[in-house]
Amino acid sequence: MTVGPLIGYAVTLAVLAVAAAAFDAALAARPAAWGSAATAPLREVARLLTQQRRRTVLPDLVLLRAGVWSLPAAAVLAGVVLPLGERPLVESAVGVVWFNAMEVCVWGAVWLTGWAPNSVFPLVGGYRFVAQGLAYELPHMFALITAALGAGSLSVTEVAAAQREVWFVVWMPVAFVIYLVSALAMAFWGPFGQPVGGEVAGGVRVELAGPDRLVFQAGRYALLVVASAAAVPLFLGGGAGPLLPSWAWTLVKTVAVLGVLVWAGRRVPAVRMDRFTQASWLVLIPAALLQMLVVGLVVI
Repeated sequence: MTVGPLIGYAVTLAVLAVAAAAFDAALAARPAAWGSAATAPLREVARLLTQQRRRTVLPDLVLLRAGVWSLPAAAVLAGVVLPLGERPLVESAVGVVWFNAMEVCVWGAVWLTGWAPNSVFPLVGGYRFVAQGLAYELPHMFALITAALGAGSLSVTEVAAAQREVWFVVWMPVAFVIYLVSALAMAFWGPFGQPVGGEVAGGVRVELAGPDRLVFQAGRYALLVVASAAAVPLFLGGGAGPLLPSWAWTLVKTVAVLGVLVWAGRRVPAVRMDRFTQASWLVLIPAALLQMLVVGLVVI
């Protein structure tokens, strides 16, 4: 791994995370305030960097820091196997498995962040995310496996290369939709934002302030960016496209998916956890398995 691509990856991830935050702020603001919404993320960064950390009674600071920093770390590590145009930062024969494993690390990050402050509302938020994970992880995993099955490989690069003729989204639409739904749940965003819900005073992040809150929020937006970027090689043909170079098409497609996810976070109503779990086990999982069966029959 050379320094140039690593720097490019870090800068791209940071820019897209800030852009997602700005778009989210614009969706939350009135049209007259859209101009100021563009700079809202930068003002929030400056505010949190100068804000004092909050202290609770008998917190476990080691676990708290581990949880807070693990969230962006999991997002960054998940993205290293995604092709940045033609090649990823780290070429892996089991890139799909690595990507899913890093996403599962989000469970530990959010749980530790909720447990460590020794406070009620963060703990409730942590339990909510664990319950949410039990609902979304299996459909998410089956969607990833379906794409790998279609390509006959667990390498993300080879999955993208297998779509030269037809993008997987064309003949795997169910898996693609399930992936997008599970991506929202993984980033506890929008309709699946109960772990940080207002009815529990902010849930997991209520006791976070200053740099801790900044890192946690950055990790959440980074998760959205990486989940959006993964949809490109898995279902949208990777960097394939006319006229533009592959890296440009990868970026365009990533921005398009990211815009949809951020928009859904503000426009789709919240889903009750029990109903999401029921829908996941009774609808999403059977649909994902049926999609996998269809792909398997086509491949065979």
